[in-house]
Amino acid sequence: MFSHRGIVPRPSFPSFLAGMGRKGGPLPGAPRPAPKLKSPREIALMREAGRVVAKALDRVRELAVPGATTADMEDVVAAVFREHDAIPLFLGYPSTVKGKSPFPAVICASINHHVVHGIPNRRPLKAGDIVSIDTGCKIGSWCGDSAVTLAIGEISPDVQKLLDVTLESLNLAIRAMARCRYWSEVASLMERYVKSQGFYVIEKFVGHGIGQDMHEEPQVPNFVSKPLLKNDIRLEPGLVLAIEPMVAMGTKEVRTLDDGWTVETKDRRPSAHFEHTVAMTLDGPRVLTYLEDEAVTPTASPSQAPGPEPSPTPDRDKQP
Repeated sequence: MFSHRGIVPRPSFPSFLAGMGRKGGPLPGAPRPAPKLKSPREIALMREAGRVVAKALDRVRELAVPGATTADMEDVVAAVFREHDAIPLFLGYPSTVKGKSPFPAVICASINHHVVHGIPNRRPLKAGDIVSIDTGCKIGSWCGDSAVTLAIGEISPDVQKLLDVTLESLNLAIRAMARCRYWSEVASLMERYVKSQGFYVIEKFVGHGIGQDMHEEPQVPNFVSKPLLKNDIRLEPGLVLAIEPMVAMGTKEVRTLDDGWTVETKDRRPSAHFEHTVAMTLDGPRVLTYLEDEAVTPTASPSQAPGPEPSPTPDRDKQP
């Protein structure tokens, strides 16, 4: 996830690296580089990496029980990657925080109020916990990236609703990509849906383009902002995005812990995180990190999501 604000450097890591404020990046408000569009052949190669990520997360689901540890989950994901000669994308990823070590694991494991980038450990999970597992790999020259939040045993109804809403915001986005022309339309639907359910879109971290590099242009926010409207993303065949809503129960405000990686909500209430790698094709959106190939059923129209109607999107196709 990219850091989207572009004001000061922040810890870098899968799914939020390459923020505007990094050295060598564009200045705030400047036009961003165009996304690298992929051919059908390249998208098929990315599907291979995405399938392996899906297999790894499927194995993790089997461990989502009281008494298991996130270190156990780390071990099974690493084993799946070895089995497929896949390169872990997260292990050894450098931090931009001076003096902080590279990321030490193959997965991010974020428990309860930890939003993203948690480091796996040997603490047993207990009933009522939730854990977000984010991972990615490269096969050949192509990357896949996905995340899921899992319930450990029985969880409270309000936390279950948080998971359901976060997952639905991702699925809503994927369906809407078949109808919308620009990402701002999709982001508006995601944001309005989450807010209509009484939750908060975390804005400090956003999704990203993906391909031969884990982090490519464009940055992919789950909400609408002036920078997005100024540098909107046209949803055209060949575009591949890692879409990853992060939703919190009590506040959108977050902070990074002293380890330089783990991010938590400031009110220490739960948050959830789901992610898929999605390619735009001539036939519409294709999810590259499903375990099995599935067709995407589009929304009937972008206006069907809960909340007020979105503002009209400028007819930028007709601009020179």
